[in-house]
Amino acid sequence: MGESHGWQISRANLYKYLKYCKINFSNRNFPSSSGLDYFMILVGDPSFSYPMEKHSEAVPFDEETAIDHQLMAKIAVGDHQAFRSLVERHQDQLVGTISKMLGNHNDSEDIAQQVFIRVWKHAKRYKPNNKFTTYLYTITRNLVYNESRRRSRKKTVSSDQLEEDQNFHQTADPTKVPDSQLLQSELQMAVDQAIQALPENQKMAVILRRYENLPYEEIAEILNTSVSSVKSLLFRARTALRETLSKYLEE
Repeated sequence: MGESHGWQISRANLYKYLKYCKINFSNRNFPSSSGLDYFMILVGDPSFSYPMEKHSEAVPFDEETAIDHQLMAKIAVGDHQAFRSLVERHQDQLVGTISKMLGNHNDSEDIAQQVFIRVWKHAKRYKPNNKFTTYLYTITRNLVYNESRRRSRKKTVSSDQLEEDQNFHQTADPTKVPDSQLLQSELQMAVDQAIQALPENQKMAVILRRYENLPYEEIAEILNTSVSSVKSLLFRARTALRETLSKYLEE
């Protein structure tokens, strides 16, 4: 038998521990972007539009990154409280990103738990060469891509999945809201669906840049590509979104 480490947690117990950390994603409210944000994506907000990019951003090791690195060092020696703190620091943002990538909240909690399981299990091998979020979203990318491919191979969709999709894109009762809010809901649904139709790398680049505000260098690390490739992905994504949503731009 191999060497036993007293601090190791089984997969089943780690799921329980994550629950102990009070990770209850289903009851959390994730902020959605406004219609203004959506139109900024389409018409060329400087922080998103490829042709307007003239500068290069750095990925500084700020105070938040230093805290993450300290927590990871403690997790590497089995510190459960440090692990709980790390989960609580990143859980909301992580599940929101997964939900946007998959297009609904179904399975987001489970995938987020799998991400944190990998963080715990591989903490001893973690090297603080980059921001922790780069490491976190790299793990997330792999798991989300695997889930997306698994879904694409399925020939049928369960009734539970259909209900989840409908709830994710559900609009308000038209008899109870002003026309402006109905238009906003329609726009939000249309943009969400258009983003879901993008190729995987374009979709993740859009989500990490627009919604998570990550710099190009960090997105390039996560996607295992160059900064110029990231900008090209964003430009192609924006072009595709403009074409798909052209009727909203014309109104």
